[in-house]
This record gives sequence, C-alpha cells and structure tokens, in this order.
Amino acid sequence: MNALIGKAFKRPKGWTISNKYLLEASEMLSKIPIDLQKIRKDDLDKEILRCAVIAELDAINLYEQMADMTRNANIRKVLLDIAREEKTHVGEFQTLLLIEDKEQVQELEEGKSEVQELLTRKKRYESP
Repeated sequence: MNALIGKAFKRPKGWTISNKYLLEASEMLSKIPIDLQKIRKDDLDKEILRCAVIAELDAINLYEQMADMTRNANIRKVLLDIAREEKTHVGEFQTLLLIEDKEQVQELEEGKSEVQELLTRKKRYESP
C-alpha cells in the first residue's frame, strides 16, 4: 500500500485535507526494525512473529483512521470490520510468540502484575 500512496504518487487536483492525512498515514507505516538476515537462527521465528504483530497493528491503525475519515457509512463499516479481523491476527501471532518465547510469557506476567499494583495503589489513594 505504501508504494501506491507514497511520495512517488502524484496527488490529483481536488484532493482534500483527508487525502493529505491518508497520504501521511501511509508514510507512517512501520518498517521492519531489524535485518532478518542478520538474526541468529534460533531467534528468527520469534522475530518474524514480532514483525507480523507490528504489521497487524499498523493495519489496525490505518483501517481505523480511514474509517474515521470517510463519510460513507458502508466503507466505514467494512473498514472497522477488517480492523477487528486484524486484531484477531494480532492475537494469533502473539499466541504463537508466547509458545516460542518463554521469556516473553514471564515478562508479560510481570508487566500485568506491575499495572495491577499501580492501579490498586491509585485506588487506595483516591478512596475517601
């Protein structure tokens, strides 16, 4: 998609501000943050899964932004439905990542505990 809407694309006359934001949104899509050819063989599958999660999150953001921009209810409905499907894909890739990377499982649990602790502490301070 980036190649279709990227900088080489000439904007037609009559483009609106929304078109400009769509163009800018396409330029913000994530790049694979690592060179997959330089990754250790033992880590390659984990990095592939992380890149897949990044791509799905990009897709979710793009579809939701386009849904917010369109005035066409049918287009909005389909874009939001596709964004929901992409969220399922994130879950699928994350599930595979948790199977492949036991350290990730541990760190997610630690992060969850930290958030719960912070939220509990906040509630204690807010209570009368």
